[in-house]
Amino acid sequence: MKSATLSLQAHSHKLRNYFQLTKPRVVSLIVFCAVIGMFLAVPGMVPWRILMAGTIGIALVAGAAAAVNCLIEQKIDARMARTRGRPLPMGEVNSFETLVVSALLGGLGLFLLYRWVNPFTMWLTLATFVGYAVIYTVFLKPNTSQNIVIGGASGAMPPVLGWAAVTGEAPGEAWLLFLIIFVWTPPHFWSLALYRTKEYAAAGLPMLPVTHGAEYTRRHVFLYTVGLTLVTFVPYLIGMSSLFYLAAAVVLDSIFLGYAWLVWREYSDDVARASFRWSIAYLALLFAALLVDHYLPF
Repeated sequence: MKSATLSLQAHSHKLRNYFQLTKPRVVSLIVFCAVIGMFLAVPGMVPWRILMAGTIGIALVAGAAAAVNCLIEQKIDARMARTRGRPLPMGEVNSFETLVVSALLGGLGLFLLYRWVNPFTMWLTLATFVGYAVIYTVFLKPNTSQNIVIGGASGAMPPVLGWAAVTGEAPGEAWLLFLIIFVWTPPHFWSLALYRTKEYAAAGLPMLPVTHGAEYTRRHVFLYTVGLTLVTFVPYLIGMSSLFYLAAAVVLDSIFLGYAWLVWREYSDDVARASFRWSIAYLALLFAALLVDHYLPF
């Protein structure tokens, strides 16, 4: 009985480590944005089959991409305080296990999307996987300070994937949601990079504050946030949303701009941490406002 209990605990611990390889907190925001894209694509309710298969399929492929990222960056992760507690650097799982987990999750996710959603969404999702797991992780992140800007295209795809899952198309409105996340990505990640600059430098990664300095990065955090504010007004200007969303965007953008201004003009690591944390809440609340607005009777 005791040995059976220990065996169960060991298997449970291993499964938790596999789960951590998928970066569940990151994937949850990805899936949330994809689901919002699904609902915004139709005036009524998303068909249940599409909603379930699309959500699970996108989540599985996103988790597979995260696992590949962990696999490729395990040596870098071991040198950074933020990431050295991940399963691979800790020796809780090995490279072969990680590869198998990624292949199983990715394969199952793509199958679900192809069989129960539509081939267009499957191919878009596969392209997003390659963009993040290969192009960004292998080529962009270790070689250019613009890694976040260029690589942000993959991270901005979820609402396009969600929209395509429901309609089989990716119209301009879907790409507007893409643009919001794309412009949001630099101030989000550079806020983190600012208070982790020494770690990135020690790991040999050319993040913007490492290559161009803190002042340059802080200024660009603010400038990108100004650009983001302007982009978030476009859904209202083109009739995609109503005054409810516009009011929410004004409030959320004002807070983000306040943090970005402090990052630029009155910097401290605590301010950068607060800006980074707010950026996550900001994106979730902005997309939630779009969803609520979409179903308001007026």
